[in-house]
Amino acid sequence: MKNAVPFSMPMFKAWVPRRIQPWIYIVQVFCIQFSGGIYLGALEAVRGTTCLMLEDLLMLLFAGLAGMAVYFPLLFRMKFRFTNQQLLCGAAAVIGICNLITMSTTNMAVLLPVCFLSGMAKLQGTFECMSNIQLWMTPERDFGIFFPILHIVLLTAITGSAWLAAVIAFHFSWQMMHVFTIGTMCLVVTIQLTLCQPFCPMPQRMPLKGIDFLTGLLISLLMLMVSYFLVYGDYLMWLRSPRLRMVLGMSLILLAFIMYRLKRVDKPYISLDIFRYKNVLPILLVTIIAELLLGAEHTLEEIYWTEVRDLEEHTKTAFCLWSLLGVYAGVLITLYWLGQKKWKVWKLFAIGFGCIFGYALMMYFRLDVNIALSEYRLALVLRGCAYAILAASLMWSLHESVHELEHFFMALFIFNILHMYLAGAMGYGLYTTLFKHLMADNMSRYGAYLTLTAGTSMTAGAGLANSVFAVSLKQIFGQLIWASGFMTMAFLLLDIPRVRTGIEKVPYWPVYGIKLLSRQRRNSSSATETYHIDK
Repeated sequence: MKNAVPFSMPMFKAWVPRRIQPWIYIVQVFCIQFSGGIYLGALEAVRGTTCLMLEDLLMLLFAGLAGMAVYFPLLFRMKFRFTNQQLLCGAAAVIGICNLITMSTTNMAVLLPVCFLSGMAKLQGTFECMSNIQLWMTPERDFGIFFPILHIVLLTAITGSAWLAAVIAFHFSWQMMHVFTIGTMCLVVTIQLTLCQPFCPMPQRMPLKGIDFLTGLLISLLMLMVSYFLVYGDYLMWLRSPRLRMVLGMSLILLAFIMYRLKRVDKPYISLDIFRYKNVLPILLVTIIAELLLGAEHTLEEIYWTEVRDLEEHTKTAFCLWSLLGVYAGVLITLYWLGQKKWKVWKLFAIGFGCIFGYALMMYFRLDVNIALSEYRLALVLRGCAYAILAASLMWSLHESVHELEHFFMALFIFNILHMYLAGAMGYGLYTTLFKHLMADNMSRYGAYLTLTAGTSMTAGAGLANSVFAVSLKQIFGQLIWASGFMTMAFLLLDIPRVRTGIEKVPYWPVYGIKLLSRQRRNSSSATETYHIDK
């Protein structure tokens, strides 16, 4: 066991009671986590009062996530260069200014970089708060404890901020959520200026020289271009659009140039050596699969609650708070599994994908307008449990594979590109396109019943249209059942020692042929010798 380091928070002034110091930082991290450039719960309200489409708002949302992901390699350099007051006050100021701009304009050329910067500031503030209370959570720096607790904060804020934005937009206006965020950022600045003093863990400040900022900017541009392609793909008919073909071509050229720089620069923004660590590539692959499966939450549920059940935004987000029960259950399971028992992670992955399997199965059999909303609560709980288990356990697995601190934050950059950003955008593009094709196919099959003749009322036609919506969603959830069931069985089999370690690698075919030929020659020579002896 690692030696426990005494916990202290020297950034607080002497008169602040020690017992409440960590809780003050928890209040600050919730203030920062509830912020954003655009808010999920207010999307419908923003669409109704501005000229922005749903794709525009999702592009802004993914721009914020891209800003969070691309900032990971800079976290420790910033922590060792600036004081806690400079970092938290700077993050709060950037978030407050970005929210002021977001509520004042609808120009996408302005909103995109604003949301990107807001995501960077959100990550900076969150890291500064959580890194200062890490030893309070786990004196031994046990990441099997820290990562699950971290996800309590992250997932509570994601669901809670969506609900709060929807409630504020319903009772007041969507701009008031931004006003609320500006108020919470003022609270963070006030806490830092009144209760804290400047403190940096490095007596000799680490300079920012040597950071490959150009490659970081190029990666940011590439992420925004990929977001544009995936978010607007279904709207612009994918590669049938000359604009998307041009964006795809430019993205490939930019990707090639970035890879060239990463291999040529002495201190690259992202070291390609992280892919040489054991299990990094399998972890990233599992992350992509998990996020694609969980993408049903953002797309399929949105279609069902809005188009089929016709729920208001505040009703929908309030009902989805049931997923928080699953989040807390998943965190407790992960804490017990990794933090206390120190068991192997294979079965924990199986439990996570098994929860996705149960969620998809329950949604498949309950997609009916005649079923009460209360019947979906367990499905939401299972979905939240799956997200908490897989997010925390995958991050823990990455830390166990990449031990070097600098490389770990670079690996977190790749991990969060897939976890928070790329897989979510891919899931949106995949599910919207698949749903569109299934709807067209089902409408063509049953279109004759939707013809409004004298014997068919408008109400009956609308009801049948809703049924076709539900059938199309069921078809996609059916595919999720097969995929999540396969992943569950695969990880259960990987936990069996014989399956995990007893399978020999298949050699290249020429090697296999040479071995087989030599074996046949040995057998023929031994048979000849036996014949001569007998004779």
